[in-house]
Amino acid sequence: MTGIMFAGIAAGVWSIAALMSGLSHAGWQVSELLRNYMVALGMIQEHETFLAFYTHIKGIEYIIAVAFLGAFPAFFKLVNTTKTPVEIKNV
Repeated sequence: MTGIMFAGIAAGVWSIAALMSGLSHAGWQVSELLRNYMVALGMIQEHETFLAFYTHIKGIEYIIAVAFLGAFPAFFKLVNTTKTPVEIKNV
């Protein structure tokens, strides 16, 4: 039991030290730390020019349009089904 507690305490101290080190590197700004984290993971990208940014946005727009055009016929078929009458029997 003592070994598990020691491992938990060590992991907690390490994570707090890593967080404080990251905040120190980012100038004590949480938003800058989160931005650096997302850039490092590839969740967001830094674009050099407006043209690169615009091309990126248009690519995303194209993917959304293709997904919509692919999903809309299936959705329309689901919504536009004919209703069949149901008989209710008295018991």
